[in-house]
Amino acid sequence: MLWDRRRLSSPFWLLRSCVLIDPMDLGLTGKVALVTASSKGLGRASALALAREGCRVMLNARSEAELANTTTFLHADAQVQASGGSAEWIAGDLSDPGDIAALLEGTVAQLGPIDILVSNTGGPPAGHFMDHTDDAVWQAAYNLLVMAPVRLTRGVIPGMAERGWGRCIYITSTSIKQPILQLSLSSIVRPAVAGLAKTIALDFASKGITSNVVLPGPYDTDRSIETLRIASEKTGKSIEQLQQERAASHPMRRSGDPDELGAVVAFLASQQASYTNGAVLWVDGGVVQSTL
Repeated sequence: MLWDRRRLSSPFWLLRSCVLIDPMDLGLTGKVALVTASSKGLGRASALALAREGCRVMLNARSEAELANTTTFLHADAQVQASGGSAEWIAGDLSDPGDIAALLEGTVAQLGPIDILVSNTGGPPAGHFMDHTDDAVWQAAYNLLVMAPVRLTRGVIPGMAERGWGRCIYITSTSIKQPILQLSLSSIVRPAVAGLAKTIALDFASKGITSNVVLPGPYDTDRSIETLRIASEKTGKSIEQLQQERAASHPMRRSGDPDELGAVVAFLASQQASYTNGAVLWVDGGVVQSTL
């Protein structure tokens, strides 16, 4: 295993280097993981990290072509091959209850009962508060960002509770702690997911289920570029200039690599994280300035 600087900066890889933890086994071999919005970006990185640990991963997104490409990418990865991990995909729209039901049923039919849920969703339209004057836009954001995780969780919890083991991991945004003005819909709606995760953590801990929230900061993803594009239109600055300014203001002087977030997701899913429950983890390189 190559120990590069990026991995050593990740809490997951630091934990794996600890002599008290077997660096070769997170206890995930053969586990079934459903990772939504996983054809690219942070979802794809999470799916890759889990597959590298031997999970059988179900990918989900709306684009069949992107899902097929990501599945091929995962199967070609040397660490996935070595671990015995695998990936399948089911296309669907997380804002559609019928598609969610089909996704849950299809995952169980193809891979078996779901052990790990990584709830990730694409973001709603970017923009400032007064850019969104249509109530339908707000309702759509709520349906995608809140009801999709609720429906997914309702679908996996009974089986997890019956088997006495499960992991629910919700990827949201640092905007629930520190609102991002150009992402007003996300900043206002996403905090409800933290309430969902905490409720599951309290209600089902005795059943062997943990529930945690991951808050990504600035990462090099398509969503990040879209945010910069909106800011560019507002300020007249180029996207490249805004990227440089963002990096200069970041404590680490850079954006995150999606693999760094994927590593944290894999740790939260692991046996070693069995006492991490109800946590809200910032994986932002220190960009959020709040102490709590």
